[in-house]
Amino acid sequence: MLKGTTLEVFAQNAKTPLWSSQPILDNPSAVVEVHLAFLQAGARILMTSTYQAAVSTFKEAGYSEIVATDTMLKSVHLANEARESFIRENSGEIVKIALSLGPFGATLSPPQEFAGYYTPPYGPMRSSETGNICNSFPTDDTEGEEKSIEALARFHLERLLVFARDPETWRQIDIVAFETVPLVREAFAIRKAMLDLNDTLAVEGADYVQKPWWISFVLPGGKSPQKNTEGQYKTVQDIVSTTLSAKMAGGNREVPRPSGIGINCTAPEFIPTLVNDYVCAVESLDILGLRPWLVLYPDAGDVYDTLTRSWLIPSKDAKRSWAVDLKNVVHVAQTEQQSVWGGLVIGGCCRTDPDLIQRLREQLSPAV
Repeated sequence: MLKGTTLEVFAQNAKTPLWSSQPILDNPSAVVEVHLAFLQAGARILMTSTYQAAVSTFKEAGYSEIVATDTMLKSVHLANEARESFIRENSGEIVKIALSLGPFGATLSPPQEFAGYYTPPYGPMRSSETGNICNSFPTDDTEGEEKSIEALARFHLERLLVFARDPETWRQIDIVAFETVPLVREAFAIRKAMLDLNDTLAVEGADYVQKPWWISFVLPGGKSPQKNTEGQYKTVQDIVSTTLSAKMAGGNREVPRPSGIGINCTAPEFIPTLVNDYVCAVESLDILGLRPWLVLYPDAGDVYDTLTRSWLIPSKDAKRSWAVDLKNVVHVAQTEQQSVWGGLVIGGCCRTDPDLIQRLREQLSPAV
């Protein structure tokens, strides 16, 4: 399903502020090669190389806004090139392209998608009393949180407009994937960005059709990285209700609801319990007809150091059982939890190479 860190093997210069977007500039054929490797292994959803792509990250790397937007669009075209090449050799196969959009924290240095420590206006000020940083606002600072949501929504909207304003590119995209989201309030912001996208393009008179989309969260250690000022973690119930409830907190206008909700870039041993928690949370919303996709693409079990941008613990044991363990989760979702989910999107995130995806495909056939 995903390529992610495989580009570190095919393109040796992926460890930059642009991460998987750098090879689009330096080695585009490697991007196509990675896409094809995953398709040949059995994947049928390709993720674009745009996870950390934003005008700000390109400027940090020394590129202009024009280069940034052209490169972001080219990522979609490279995925489509791989899709068309594969389909020419495999008539009848259906391949989808998902636009990969990481959280705001993925554009920071060091990256903050696993901790969610965002500087103002995207996050709270450092405590004047203790000097500590926090990833949640105090309960009495509603103005700060609202400003944070507005800033995050603008960030996500600006990226979305790069793609949605280019009709040829937007037609090639089948799904929009907001992934590795660490903060509940960023899910608010993403939903607002999707609402603002619809409004902006309607005013512009653009030929625009909204795509299916999902929000996928990162849950390091099996829990949300977001803690309140008392040290209590946000719960799966907080995540699910924020993502799927009809209205945003404090507002009367309905906002777009994602087609799917999920978990990615999380160690595989936590997935079964987390999925059970997701099920309970979705059922508790009691929304008539609500059956979102369940989107699961755990990592391969390795540990990533955000400071050195390197992998610390190659876990052979975890990889050995990875596909079987994920197959067992899928079986439960398709049987005991069938009434909750409208569909399943299954794959792998960091360090899941084509070999692991092939093993997963073999485990899931003919279920997929």
